[in-house]
Amino acid sequence: MSTYWRKSSRSSGGHDANCVEIALNGSAARVRDSKGRTSSEIAAPHWAAFISAVKRGDFEKN
Repeated sequence: MSTYWRKSSRSSGGHDANCVEIALNGSAARVRDSKGRTSSEIAAPHWAAFISAVKRGDFEKN
């Protein structure tokens, strides 16, 4: 089964762009920098908690 990577809508374009990509499956999320092809895996419950924190604005700069 091939992995489908999605690029963040907040990633900038261009050759040296800062791009984050994610691939989801039922039990985990894989995250990588699009310039490097190594990825890290995050268990689904931890990924869900991270997404909830983002939506709440927990990481917004003041």
